[in-house]
Formats: sequence, structure tokens, C-alpha cells
Amino acid sequence: MHLRTWLTTVFALFASLATLTALTSSAQSAQTNELKALDGEWLYVEDRTAGQPLERLGPPMSSTFSLRIEEGAVILNGHGSGHRNVRVALDGSITEVNETNKVTRYRGAWKDGTFAYDVEFLRGPDKVPDGQIHMIRRKFHMTTDGLIVRVAVNPPNAKEQVGLYRHTQDIPLPTPAKAAIGDLSWLAGAWVGKRSSGSSIEERWSPPLGGAMLAMSRTVNTSGKMNAFEYLRIVERDGGLVYIAQPGGAKATEFVLTEMGAEKGSRHAVFDNPRHDYPKRIRYELSAEGVLSATIGYAKGGTPRRFEFKREGN
Repeated sequence: MHLRTWLTTVFALFASLATLTALTSSAQSAQTNELKALDGEWLYVEDRTAGQPLERLGPPMSSTFSLRIEEGAVILNGHGSGHRNVRVALDGSITEVNETNKVTRYRGAWKDGTFAYDVEFLRGPDKVPDGQIHMIRRKFHMTTDGLIVRVAVNPPNAKEQVGLYRHTQDIPLPTPAKAAIGDLSWLAGAWVGKRSSGSSIEERWSPPLGGAMLAMSRTVNTSGKMNAFEYLRIVERDGGLVYIAQPGGAKATEFVLTEMGAEKGSRHAVFDNPRHDYPKRIRYELSAEGVLSATIGYAKGGTPRRFEFKREGN
């Protein structure tokens, strides 16, 4: 081979190699950018499962969870298994979490803009699948509307439940209703009730004064021991009302009054916080018969929790 021909061939090979390297690097960069879009804390917004009955609407997995993107892997937290900082590789290799009489296996992959992983539960001394749930498949795909999460229990024949999640700061806040604290004077008083478990529950609301109403809630079990308490406030702010809850004296969570009305002798008030994991909505209603109900749940659907009270002494 002549020297000139040989050199031409060598240069062509180097050029091809450089082009291939550039294309590979570009593809890896694009994949990394797509993966980075999944990074962070995610909060449930709404159920998007086709044909889902209203009472079954809810998050397909935890209300809040996180994905942390690393080179060649995704780190899981809050995904409902009780495990923290689980590293799921994108090459299909298995990550095992060993516990007493139980092994949990994670296997993940990234394909066509979707991160997916399977969780397999092996139980018993022989470490074989046991129980009704032996595998969960979760898929995460970023859209302009937020993160779409698809979950199937015991695939491949199971129906997928689909949910929309967003970063907290990307969830719109509700429009406040105009109101003054005196509009909730019907809530003032000592209210007592019974839970289905037999525990007693009470809420004691002060009269509206100084732009606020204050309350204390307490739950006492059947053996006479207090097992829950909560500090509550409703305050005037910017022409509306804000409900502030501190269960167990913890950090305050705020809910904005979005609806208030009266109909056929009953009164109601609705407070919303779509940026809270649960509840997202609190509704108080005083019936024409004098029964006060407090309902907490999601903004739409699901099975809300409802508590009923009567005025103390009635």
C-alpha cells in the first residue's frame, strides 16, 4: 500500500472514530438531561387512571417521594417499601435489600424517555414469592404537565394506575374566598364526638375575636389515654381566612378558605392546600340539626375521613 493511501485510510478511520465518539457523547448527554428532569421531590396532584371510580381516586404510590439522579443510576426514597436510599442501576442489574426472612430485589432501566423499575418481594426461608403481592412495576415519564407515574401490581396482566406528580413549587395555589373571621362564628363552641374505634374526639373553638379563632383538638382512646392532640387556628389574612393546623404541636400547615356558604339551614367552609401531601382539603359543615362534621381528604375523590360532633351537653 502506498504511503499516501495508507495515511488517507488512517485519517478516515480516525474521523469515523471521532464522529462515533461525538454521537455517543451527544446521546449520553441527551439521556442525562432527560434523566435530570426526574430529579427531586415529587408531590401527588391527581389520579389519571382511565375509568377509575370516583371513590377510588388517589395516588398510585406514595403521596410524596423523591428520585435522585446519579451517573448510571437512580436513588429511590419514599417509594413505599420502607427502604431508603435504594440505588437502582440503569443497566438492568439487580439491587438486593436483605431483611429477616425477606429479600427485596430492584431492577431498573431507562428507555425511550422512561425510567422503569420492578420491585420483587421474596419471603420465607426458601426466599420464594409469597402473598398476594410479589412484584410491583413502576414507570416514570416526564411531560409538559408534570411527572406521569404508572404502577402495576403483579404485572404483566395487572391494570396500571396512573398519577400526575409535580414539584411543590409548580402546583398552583387556590384562589382565596373573601371572608372575615366573624363569618365563622357558627363554628365556635365545644364539640364532642365518637370515632368508629370507640375513641372520643373533641374540638373546642373560641369565639371570633381579634381577627382569629383558636382551637384545641384531642382524641382519647377507650382506655382513657390521650393518643392524639392538635392545635388549630383560623386567622384573617389579605381579605380572606387561613386555617392553620399543628397536629401533635408540630410545624404549622396552612389551608386557605376557598368556599363558604349556607343552604337550607346548614353552613359550610372549605379550606384547601394542594401543596400538602395529605390532607389537601378540610371541610367543616354544620347541619340544620346542629351536627358538626369535619371531613379531610383529597380535593377530588378518594375516601375522605369524616368526624361528627355535637355541642357538649347536647
